[in-house]
Amino acid sequence: MNSRLSGSEEALATLACRRIEAVKRPHLLIGGLGMGFTLRAALAVLGPEARILVAELVPAVIAWARGPMAELFGDSLDDARASIRSADVADVIQSHASAFDAILLDVDNGPEGLIRKANDALYDPNGLKAIRRALRPGGVLAVWSSGPNPPFSKRLCDAGFAVNEVAVRATAKRRGAHHVIWFATKPDEGR
Repeated sequence: MNSRLSGSEEALATLACRRIEAVKRPHLLIGGLGMGFTLRAALAVLGPEARILVAELVPAVIAWARGPMAELFGDSLDDARASIRSADVADVIQSHASAFDAILLDVDNGPEGLIRKANDALYDPNGLKAIRRALRPGGVLAVWSSGPNPPFSKRLCDAGFAVNEVAVRATAKRRGAHHVIWFATKPDEGR
């Protein structure tokens, strides 16, 4: 985690929220609190009826957010629309069927668990099936990555998602390195 490359984390939220802007009371799940860039960006663009659940695996990250990094987080942790849970996002996904309009994943370095190998299970066929089950019709999975991953794009398509891979700048200054965000939309069978 660092604060220099926050532009792509903010884009993860703003671009995902644009894709569900027609939803009156959107319910989002964010996997990974980090330094709060994704949460703050989502709160900035969502209306008062939105609900955001953030699942953070490492309790120390939540403690830092409420302690030494509280100034960086501002009032985002106290916003009535947001709740923070010390939990593995995979467990939250497994326990919620048709609950979320968007699931935003910023765990590890993308769809390959470089830091925590268990994160790979989020991005394998069974993990994508669980995510699809947790999304409402028309719901969006948004996945942040430090770089491209063609096999992951294929797995998303194979899981029945409509996929859009977007390169975004890593910094808010819109220069320098690129990161990748996948937007995978669950078909709305009702349309």
